[in-house]
Amino acid sequence: MILLAAGASSRMRGADKLLAVVEGEPLLRRQARMARGVTSGPVLVALPAPPHPRYEVLAGLDVTPLPVPDAGEGMNASLRTAFAALPESVPAAMLLLADLPELTEADLNTVLQSVDLATETLIWRGATEDGKAGHPIVFAASLFPAFAGLKGDGGGREVVARAGDRVRLVPLPGRRARLDLDTPEEWAAWRAARG
Repeated sequence: MILLAAGASSRMRGADKLLAVVEGEPLLRRQARMARGVTSGPVLVALPAPPHPRYEVLAGLDVTPLPVPDAGEGMNASLRTAFAALPESVPAAMLLLADLPELTEADLNTVLQSVDLATETLIWRGATEDGKAGHPIVFAASLFPAFAGLKGDGGGREVVARAGDRVRLVPLPGRRARLDLDTPEEWAAWRAARG
């Protein structure tokens, strides 16, 4: 399991969205706890280079902080670092974004349960209930080497494109497979809508 949490929250105007409290705990800790809950394998958390407050909110969880020295380059730096750090024996890996506050542990399990490595499928991907591709995403191990050469902030889109029609979408309730909150205004509106 890979949890991407090395972004700069640049649109939050000084706040860190991954430290925002969701359901009584910082969002990053919530996501890491969910990730730990669905796998017995390693949970690698891609983080900015230390020192950084995000390390503190992970204290006591059985996860592996993974510093990304060149995180400022964009998401692909985290993907390169994280996929290179996976054990060689791993047959597939789930990629989870840390900033999706409505995803649940049940959602992660729904996507995991759809994985069938005996088929032609290479990617299993969470989607909105109306079929828009989102997260989490499970990649078969045969795709791992493709992450090594990624540059910039494409978020692995190149690897998904390479899989062609060998991608299976797994619908999850509502919009939570895609709902991220990038600005203080989006956070305020989301909290207001939840009451």
